[in-house]
Amino acid sequence: MKTTPLHSLHCDAGAKMGVFSGFDMPLFYPLGVMKEHLHTRASAGLFDISHMVHIAIFGESAATLVEKLCPYHASQQNVGTGRYTFMLNPDGGIIDDLIVTRLAEDRFLIVANAGCAEKDLAHISAVSAGWKAKVVVLPRGFVALQGPQAEAVLASHFDVEDMAFMSAKEPQEGWLISRSGYTGEDGFEIAMPVDECAAFAKALVDDERVEWIGLGARDSLRLEAGLPLYGQDLEMDISPHEAGLLWAIPKDIRTGGSYIGAQPLADAVAEGRKRMRVGLLPEGRPVRGGTSLKNEAGETIGEVTSGGFGPSLDAPLALALVQVDAADDPIFADMRGKLIPMKRTKLPFVPHTYKR
Repeated sequence: MKTTPLHSLHCDAGAKMGVFSGFDMPLFYPLGVMKEHLHTRASAGLFDISHMVHIAIFGESAATLVEKLCPYHASQQNVGTGRYTFMLNPDGGIIDDLIVTRLAEDRFLIVANAGCAEKDLAHISAVSAGWKAKVVVLPRGFVALQGPQAEAVLASHFDVEDMAFMSAKEPQEGWLISRSGYTGEDGFEIAMPVDECAAFAKALVDDERVEWIGLGARDSLRLEAGLPLYGQDLEMDISPHEAGLLWAIPKDIRTGGSYIGAQPLADAVAEGRKRMRVGLLPEGRPVRGGTSLKNEAGETIGEVTSGGFGPSLDAPLALALVQVDAADDPIFADMRGKLIPMKRTKLPFVPHTYKR
């Protein structure tokens, strides 16, 4: 089993550890999932995200290679900015969702999900063959500092006050700070050399405003923020249109382009989606991913992709893929034969507080 550079710190902090994407990761700490979640919303939470993969693409053809891999205008992307995007397969399904940061005219960084690392690298390597660009995996320590006090905490280490959401900079060699995250809160993701990660994380968590946050609260935070999780809400057979992510593709290339999967996506947009991602509020207890959704006639109309309890709402919540023609009708979750009413609601469940 793999470990991150912060593994010993998690154990010293009393974390309950568990396997995630092949890594031994902290699920929660003595504070508990509920309090970790609420602390992040109120102050600042520190997350170990070193299991994520950093892939550098650099060289003369770097921008055009990124445009082949991802459906956006990488050649027009400003240096020092990040972009939420995805890689599509030839059928227009999502291989992985990503953050791509342009660090120089000829240098980009892709941050990919740990569970998709193998297939992402294989895909990028295959596509990059013959291009005037190099693809290199960067071993790094990686943490996320999230919450309304994140800026104040990080400002004692780096000059970050003027950074806006999805901006990025390299404050010193081997380090990268981006104003981004996976909680819906303002915050930062900080990458650094592996051997410098533990000392930096300890310095952050020694601040009385900061608490360690595990994967349990990370999931409830992202769920409240309406953010999809690959492997649940996103898959190889789910298109950006169905997932509600068409906004991430520039309008002028939704009807075709040079990127992989362009024509199937254009065809799907022209035809119109048959299913869509929606937010649901279950009546009573939480409804878990994989639960079948039905209409009043008992016909299957979709499936819950992510579900759980939202501490900020003090209520259960869920993301689901449902048939478009049934999305506005009464929806019920089939819980072992018992139909639980599900109220459709706008996403996100909890408003985002990014610094624009």
